[in-house]
Amino acid sequence: MSSAAAAPPPYPHAPRINHVDDYFGTHVVDPYRWLEEIDAAPAQRWIAEQNALTERVLAAVPQRAAICSRLTTLWNYERRSVPEKAGNLYAYFRNTGLQNQAVLYVTRDLAEPGRVLLDPNTFSTDGTVALSGASFSDDGTRLAYSISASGSDWQEWHVRDVAAGADLPDLVRWAKFSSASWRRDGSGFYYSRYDEPPQDARQFKDTTYFHKLYFHRLGTPQSADVLVYERPDHKDWSLGATTTEDGRFLIIDATRGSDRNNRVFLKDIASDGPVTALIGDGEASYEYLANDATTFYFRTTRDAPRGRIIAVEPGAAAVREIVPQSDDSLDAASFFGDAIVAQYLRDARAFVRVYGIDGRLLRDVVLPGLGSVGGFGGKRSERETFYTYTSYTEPASIYRYDLAGGLSSRVFAPQLAYDADAFVSEQMFYASKDGTRIPMIVTSKRGVARDGTAPAILYGYGGFDISVTPAFSSAVIVWLEMGGIYAVANLRGGGEYGEAWHEAGMKTQRQNVFDDFIAGAEYLIAEGWTSPAKLAIHGGSNGGLLVGACMTQRPELFGAALPSVGVLDMLRFERFTIGWAWTSEYGSADDPDDFRTMLAYSPYHNLRDGVCYPSTLITTGDHDDRVFPAHSFKFAAALQHAQGCDNPVLLRVEMKAGHGAGKPTSKLIDEVADRYAFLVLALGFEPTVDRR
Repeated sequence: MSSAAAAPPPYPHAPRINHVDDYFGTHVVDPYRWLEEIDAAPAQRWIAEQNALTERVLAAVPQRAAICSRLTTLWNYERRSVPEKAGNLYAYFRNTGLQNQAVLYVTRDLAEPGRVLLDPNTFSTDGTVALSGASFSDDGTRLAYSISASGSDWQEWHVRDVAAGADLPDLVRWAKFSSASWRRDGSGFYYSRYDEPPQDARQFKDTTYFHKLYFHRLGTPQSADVLVYERPDHKDWSLGATTTEDGRFLIIDATRGSDRNNRVFLKDIASDGPVTALIGDGEASYEYLANDATTFYFRTTRDAPRGRIIAVEPGAAAVREIVPQSDDSLDAASFFGDAIVAQYLRDARAFVRVYGIDGRLLRDVVLPGLGSVGGFGGKRSERETFYTYTSYTEPASIYRYDLAGGLSSRVFAPQLAYDADAFVSEQMFYASKDGTRIPMIVTSKRGVARDGTAPAILYGYGGFDISVTPAFSSAVIVWLEMGGIYAVANLRGGGEYGEAWHEAGMKTQRQNVFDDFIAGAEYLIAEGWTSPAKLAIHGGSNGGLLVGACMTQRPELFGAALPSVGVLDMLRFERFTIGWAWTSEYGSADDPDDFRTMLAYSPYHNLRDGVCYPSTLITTGDHDDRVFPAHSFKFAAALQHAQGCDNPVLLRVEMKAGHGAGKPTSKLIDEVADRYAFLVLALGFEPTVDRR
């Protein structure tokens, strides 16, 4: 039970209706089904009342203003992305500090900021229209860029003349989960889209099927775009395209939902040949890396769950191994001339190796420390590349890597007014319920007393083959300054140890993920880092499911729960937007075995009246068309009804916001300030807030 200062005020009225679904003879009640009609007047009224309640409660926390002020101060530092070459220019994103959206610059010399090519802050007055994709033509004279409004996954593509800094008339709409891959002659680009949805609220709710691949020729209307590839026999396939660097081929990637296992198809652009299968079984993942004429290189999990690099020839009976599987997980790879830069994860921390094109190990890339890297992109003809390095206590610096000499040089270092030496990150390992060894990184002030009195946040994700690696966050630094501890557990279901680690947290093995997280909480408590009354758990999206499942399974273990944009109704997720794509990860309620598995842990269905649940702040966005916000609405209503003690249950709905991508800085700061104010209330501690 948490230390909430007082009982919450009465919650907004949420009628319980008599709705029952029959799943293979099992009757399942759904008393808040009406909240799925999110634009109907009753739901809109309830949302407004919930937001008013949350704002009123959190505004009364005396420390909130100071917390928000410190967050604003620490957020206000220059950040840059990894540069890429665009013709004879370098292009990179830069945020001077508190800009709602990062700005795209081009320059000939990275020692100078250069000129603004695209400023997404001009797209809307409140920063809620964001840049969601960008791709330069091969010669760097054109930029295809997509924008998304209010956090939606829908994309609208435009084209900008780089020299003039002005847009061409081209407009492509109704793209989703798409990049733009230019033809090497600059005549146009390939992109993926769905058919035009209804022009009402259904475009943010209805399921989307039948992804199609098109070619848009510059200077022509979208109605003239050429359909390149579709699969009407596989409505659940998602299609993506990459043009090879020599300009001859189009590599078409076909995945089923969120399953990383894919099929690869090939089209000879030069001869406008038919689309043919290159890798057609869908039994492993294949990521295209490069080609030499008709030899195509891939990073794959075929016969290598931790990843390897292979060469594939069309029509060949066997593949050729270039870089074999190692003891570590191959996270990414890129080709430069006759060298391959391979990024690995070892216990969720990065290290990088350089191989020859024949697979010979040439050298390791010396990194600044034990953290995370990103980048190492570019054309094979280039002799330099760039990467970022970051950790939980170090903001991302940009490094240039000389491929010939094997040396790194820092080209950008953020300047941030905080004492990095005051904090320390430690990696430790603990045993899950079944004995599996789970890594966790705990970050805290140096010399923190391990007497169980410190407030702590335990963060996790555990799904979709996604690795959680060290990354700097101003929000985390403020939490540490407040006296908090920040722990990140690398759970099964992620990609930290390859495909076997991922599969150990999928479908019928999903309970492993929750067991791993619960064991992490127990470890923190046993080691004196914190205590149940001072421990909060946090996760978003699939991590929101994690939080919801763990707080319903072990409510006494946590003082607070923070499920964000969570998948919380496991029997209905596939009925909305892109939710059907997650059946490869979770299973389907239309399958009797999957139904029983999911019902056993579905957070919405496992709340019990009269149980004392942790203080809970549920957050979502009203335009979230990734995880439909009704998940959070229904869970909030059910939890408020079931709560058996005075621990507060609040719902925070960000308006004109989606799943999180493109959220403006101002909204991010407000959301974190509310989260920390809630934890001050829920965990009952007096924070130390730096007022510089």
